[in-house]
Amino acid sequence: MGNTEQVEELTTLIGDLVRIETENPPGNEKACTEYIANWFEERDIQAEVIEEPYSDRPQVGVKVGRGEPTLVLNGHIDVVPAGDRSQWTHDPYAGDEVDGRLYGRGSVDMKTGVAIGMLTVARLADDIKSGEIPGSLVFHAAIGEETAEPGTKTLLERGYDGDYGVVLEPTRLHTATSEKGLAWYEIAVTGDPSHASRPDQGTNAIQFAKPVLDALDEYDSTVRERTDNLVGQAYSTVTMLRAGTKENVVPEEAKITIDRRFLPDETIEQIDSEIDELVGSVEEEHGVTISWNRTRTYESAAIDEDSVLADVFRKHSARVADVSPEPWGVSASTDVRNFINDADTEAITWGPGDLAQAHTYDEHVELSSAADGLSALLGATEEILSENHVAE
Repeated sequence: MGNTEQVEELTTLIGDLVRIETENPPGNEKACTEYIANWFEERDIQAEVIEEPYSDRPQVGVKVGRGEPTLVLNGHIDVVPAGDRSQWTHDPYAGDEVDGRLYGRGSVDMKTGVAIGMLTVARLADDIKSGEIPGSLVFHAAIGEETAEPGTKTLLERGYDGDYGVVLEPTRLHTATSEKGLAWYEIAVTGDPSHASRPDQGTNAIQFAKPVLDALDEYDSTVRERTDNLVGQAYSTVTMLRAGTKENVVPEEAKITIDRRFLPDETIEQIDSEIDELVGSVEEEHGVTISWNRTRTYESAAIDEDSVLADVFRKHSARVADVSPEPWGVSASTDVRNFINDADTEAITWGPGDLAQAHTYDEHVELSSAADGLSALLGATEEILSENHVAE
């Protein structure tokens, strides 16, 4: 197949995937799962539709070959909601192609990654089956990444695992060997309601929230001093404050939400302890009743920055594009944590497209970047699967 035909096939596939609305919440991945499974079956590649962890939100697992080593190409098919459609210049689910860009929700995050993974499996399947390429290749079309659900974790547990993993998120073809973690906390401050004409009769939860906010501000200053040479600073950011039920009612509760970005050498247990200590000190000093809970967690993850897997992908990224071979980390959170932390598998986050486009209005991918990504992935995959070593 010529290069022009390859680009046309890639562009068509990305567009087809983008046009299938897979917003999460609520979790509309099923139609896309069916499309991907049928796409593989049309190419005589067996694809298993897996109705776990949710029967109404199936995902896809593919494995080609029996040899070693095994490389897993992982992509999630859910996307964040498109939001206010009037803010989009291009229909978020039309897959418009304009001036070398393909527009649409999920075009970058991460249906381009899914597309190059699918095409890599299809291109190399015959050589893997014949033994010309000695290793094996696995592909994931996972659900629920945007809401920290166990889609990828379930696929790995179901046997779609391997010696190495690549999470095909948009990194501009930089090879990320580490990533920050993310934890969301909700802190509830309790007061006592009354009519606003008699404010002293009640206890205003908003007033009690002030010392909590002050303590959280000090906490953010403290954690910002923690740094990692690849992923940068830690943060603790207040992102929401909710209180009150009516204009003339003294609020009985105020809820504060914080977004805590943490480093690979920080543990979630450590952070829980820090939040608990902060809440306890405010309660004791101000006589406030406070409760807290962690509502969502994406663990941090890291592998050796000089791993064989990372070296191979850096080399092929440099081959197709002007990408620095320097060690790099990603500040966002991805399913790579399921490979490293849950499956004890050496894995990287790597893929075409710019993460800055993710979750934006008029999200788009540069098709030249997508083509470079496919070329690099084909070369890196063939090299990894042709090596005699297996990750320990």
